[in-house]
Amino acid sequence: MGPLDTLNHLLNFLAPAAAMAVLMVLGARLLGWKSNAYRATWAQAAIQFAVGSAVLLAGLVLLGRDGKMATYAALVLACATCQWAMCKSWRG
Repeated sequence: MGPLDTLNHLLNFLAPAAAMAVLMVLGARLLGWKSNAYRATWAQAAIQFAVGSAVLLAGLVLLGRDGKMATYAALVLACATCQWAMCKSWRG
């Protein structure tokens, strides 16, 4: 496997974490959640991406292969918990 194939596999492995990070942050903004003033949108997305990547890696190590539904369920749960922890209160 060449370097471009390796890069392609890595990007495809991390794509769900990146998508969840962007959707969680934008969804929180759309729903009106206020975040802490010191956390910018890009910083929240970076934190979400780090958490999601760690969950995907843990799922790969623990379950032995990529793409299991349990890993994706854990990804959603971890990202939702992380976003909830980063937001203070509901604006409504």
